[in-house]
Amino acid sequence: MPAAALSHRLTHRGLHFSWVIAGLTFLTMLFMSAALGLPGAMLQPLAQEFGWSTSQISSALALRFALFGLMGPFAAVLMERFGVRAVVSVALALVGGGMLMAGLVTQLWHLVVLWGVVLGLGSGMTALVLGAVVSNRWFASRRGLVMGILTASAATGQLICLPVAAWMIERWGWRAPLLPLAVLCLGVMALVLLFMRDRPSDLGLAPYGAEPASATPAPAAAPAATAVTWRTPFVALREASTQPTFWLLFGTFFICGLSTNGLVQTHFISLCGDYGLAAVPAASVLAMMGVFDFIGTIASGWLSDRYDARKLLCWYYALRGLSLLWLPSAEFTLYGLSLFAVFYGLDWIATVPPTVRLTAERFGAAKVGMVFGWVFAGHQIGAAVAAYGAGLSRSLLLSYAPALYVAGAACLLAAGMAMTIRRRTAAG
Repeated sequence: MPAAALSHRLTHRGLHFSWVIAGLTFLTMLFMSAALGLPGAMLQPLAQEFGWSTSQISSALALRFALFGLMGPFAAVLMERFGVRAVVSVALALVGGGMLMAGLVTQLWHLVVLWGVVLGLGSGMTALVLGAVVSNRWFASRRGLVMGILTASAATGQLICLPVAAWMIERWGWRAPLLPLAVLCLGVMALVLLFMRDRPSDLGLAPYGAEPASATPAPAAAPAATAVTWRTPFVALREASTQPTFWLLFGTFFICGLSTNGLVQTHFISLCGDYGLAAVPAASVLAMMGVFDFIGTIASGWLSDRYDARKLLCWYYALRGLSLLWLPSAEFTLYGLSLFAVFYGLDWIATVPPTVRLTAERFGAAKVGMVFGWVFAGHQIGAAVAAYGAGLSRSLLLSYAPALYVAGAACLLAAGMAMTIRRRTAAG
């Protein structure tokens, strides 16, 4: 088997196969998130070609965000029942195929099916839950750092591809970026099929940083896995929902999605167009955010291993809120927006590592995938609300400013909510 042979070679060189798994997960989340972010560059071209309003197109994007999030808890079930490799491969095939077929749309309902349902379900089968599962299964130490790196790939993929996509759209039309992204997704799927494994014990290894004795799987592991059913996410939700900590995490992550994916990722290029900034420079600002997000999220993972995650979340949400409140009064030039890109980009999704840390502390490592799946659902419901709400604001009020002010104020509320979370290390 290619994975076993590579693991054997790496072990002889003092390297752990867990980093290969982390690398495959990084690529998966990078290109899946790039596919998720790509429609943000196509709002105006689609409206011009088909005559659809911003709110109509945003309804398909809102459905995509909602399904992306609501699939989270069930993605954890799928990974338990069918394995990480199988789930990730199917998800990449769905997204790659959906990208190819999206070039054939002629009706609004085609867009809803392909970019709303197919893209939402496919990307939701992995999402940030994949990062949480991989970091907790394959790493006994450096979990915060690994989660930060994987989270950074998810956010950066949504942003970094947009300048290239905008450039291609400007020259060859909105269908041009679909084929390259589909090929990349299918290429990563081939690597996943070859080298991805579900657990370290599949290769006779212990998680990175654990004692070698833990490489031997417990006899009860297999029955426990098969005991997972489609009711399991609802059981996990019922148990978690009795704890105030769950609702605080859910609420703050709702606001996180409201103020990032659904608002800025989806509408930023259109927002800049309202102020006379062309699509390619606007996408370049998003790419700059992606670069600084990569730095900020990895740093957040490092910090969450060492400092109080509640205080980190408080700072992140407060600074993000101030930046969004300032944005409507900013100068919409490439130079003027650079300051916003640096400040906001460092904080784009730095909230994920401390949120996962608090979830694991409160509910235990065994339940972190399922519980965080529901918390992440809150994030994407918030993104869906912002994607549709900002589009509605643009259609009815001819301005995105109300949506920016609402999101900024919500972030300040989330900063206060984060400090009310009670920390307790879960038994087991």
